[in-house]
Amino acid sequence: MKRLLLFFFAFVLTASVSVAQNTDDIVESIIKEANENSQLEYLAHQLTDVIGPRLVGTPQQQHAHEWAVEQFNEWGIDAENQQFGMWRGWERGITHVDLLSPRVVSLEGQQLAWSPSTPEGGVTASLAILPTVEDQAEFDEWLKTIEGKIVLISQPQITGRPDYNWEEFATEESFEKMRETRQMLNEEWRENMSRIGYGRDLNSKLEEAGAVALFQSRWSNGFGVNKIFSANTENIPVIDLSLEDYGMLHRMVEYGSEPEVRVNAQSKDLGDVPMFNTIATIPGTEKPDEYIILSAHYDSWDGGTGATDNATGSVTMMEVARILKKHYPNPKRTIIVGLWGSEEQGLNGSGAFVEDHPEIVDNLQALFNQDNGTGRVVRISGQGFLHSYEFIQRWMNPVPRDITRHIETTFPGTPGGGGSDYASFVTAGAPGFSLSSLSWSYWNYTWHTNRDTYDKIVFDDVRNNVILTAIMTYMASEDPETFPRDRAVLPMNPRSGEQMTWPSPRTPNRDGTKN
Repeated sequence: MKRLLLFFFAFVLTASVSVAQNTDDIVESIIKEANENSQLEYLAHQLTDVIGPRLVGTPQQQHAHEWAVEQFNEWGIDAENQQFGMWRGWERGITHVDLLSPRVVSLEGQQLAWSPSTPEGGVTASLAILPTVEDQAEFDEWLKTIEGKIVLISQPQITGRPDYNWEEFATEESFEKMRETRQMLNEEWRENMSRIGYGRDLNSKLEEAGAVALFQSRWSNGFGVNKIFSANTENIPVIDLSLEDYGMLHRMVEYGSEPEVRVNAQSKDLGDVPMFNTIATIPGTEKPDEYIILSAHYDSWDGGTGATDNATGSVTMMEVARILKKHYPNPKRTIIVGLWGSEEQGLNGSGAFVEDHPEIVDNLQALFNQDNGTGRVVRISGQGFLHSYEFIQRWMNPVPRDITRHIETTFPGTPGGGGSDYASFVTAGAPGFSLSSLSWSYWNYTWHTNRDTYDKIVFDDVRNNVILTAIMTYMASEDPETFPRDRAVLPMNPRSGEQMTWPSPRTPNRDGTKN
């Protein structure tokens, strides 16, 4: 009996050492592969430089989905594009804006998403700016004067220098004077827009009154950076101009310099086109009906090339899948990569996946989502799950200290109801976790801007995120326990004074053909 017990304890010890060694070996191989054989630069180049921005409904978005399937297949990973709805198809063409008088110069501008075209060859017109009015009736009288004109619809900025530049070089008195003036002008603009009264319908009213194009400038508070969204017109183009060129035109009109501009903006209406999620799968061996999802939204706005929003998250998850397929080809649980479509219009792709695949959502071990920019991960929340601390800390334990030392964790945290695709799963009661990044001036310089391009990617940080995600995925797959879904008691809402409740799932928009 004594000999039998000794044999048993020796076996357990040997098995434990073997498991530890196996974990150490796989973790080491993940780190080595990520650092010495990284494919990130290539993947990011293909996705941003070659394919370009991935606005839902565009040929570039379709190309991106097809390319991803081909790339996964090259790595030996099964992948497919799953249709979840339809959207308005549109293809961007050229935008050319030229000042013809009082001098000749080409201006920096681009049409907004889903913008209609000018007639072939463009239009030449004088300019008008929104008037200061007493009420909507006065504005309606002014509308009778704009037929055949281009209308400037944004507030001009008094400075193109970000505040940090003023803080560095201006006197304290000059900086304060600028801020007070800007605040006064902002208030005057808001009050006048309130008197005009048309709100979101302003573009439609200007179009109905006979304007031939609209110029806007949505400055993002950084040097040379504008936000680029959608046009919201039926027949005339909406062009975003740089702060500098927009301000110049606005001053020309104010001073009576009678500017004349030619605009040639071409695009194609492609009718109704399908929307997809790209889904790649590495099947599990011991628990194939339990799942880990590597999550990132694949679509983007198209002012830049969607590099940090969200090519970085997408190539992170693709690279994690490549590394795991090579060094951990037979995971215990099934690993899925979800590259979601139409996140920018309301988490539509991930929301549709949650609706269409309840068997995966109900058996989800963990989802790791990366979205908000190129920076290294610095925040992870337990999303309101009572036992999140135990599991996430265990999964993070083998991650190198030089990566985890940057990460602040919050447990159990509160559940996210929106913002990015993890929320589609959290609202359904499934453990989805956001791997939130260091800013790198994301909100001002790259989020939905004309400067969100390859050169803004910080590959050292993205490589760190690959290592973190790959190791956590491996550990979650190997974990003998299934993640429990007990929910923490949520705190009081400081604004309402009422106890917070678990957010409800939003219904995905599967038909954007009229948008």
